[in-house]
Amino acid sequence: MQHDHFIGQIQARARLSSRGEAERATRSVLETLGERIPEGLADNLAAQLPTEVGEHLRRTEVYGGYGSGERFDRDEFVARVSSRSGFDGPQAAFAARAVCEVVDEATQGTVMGKVVEALPDDVQSLVVAGSTGQMHG
Repeated sequence: MQHDHFIGQIQARARLSSRGEAERATRSVLETLGERIPEGLADNLAAQLPTEVGEHLRRTEVYGGYGSGERFDRDEFVARVSSRSGFDGPQAAFAARAVCEVVDEATQGTVMGKVVEALPDDVQSLVVAGSTGQMHG
């Protein structure tokens, strides 16, 4: 999948008003995902995406220099996406779902399946297509 098509898909699915918002959503979600999953897995996923998109997975020094494989829950995931993107919580959660759906399609689901397995259940519910993204409790 080419970069322009990828960003266009994000813009349409996340119902964003501009390509700039779609770029921001993509960067915000993938940088956060890159912090949450193991570095090797982030590299594998990045290698299957358009170069400009994949690089966001490798930028993991933003929050305290923890790098990759950091443990945090769904609320923290959404908070980081929100902080980076400027979107409110619900919009950040919606953008996360849209970005992960497009990433899944762009990689034919191969690596994204491993990414989902590396995430805790509450974060999986946020990023897996077909789930509501709501917390059950």
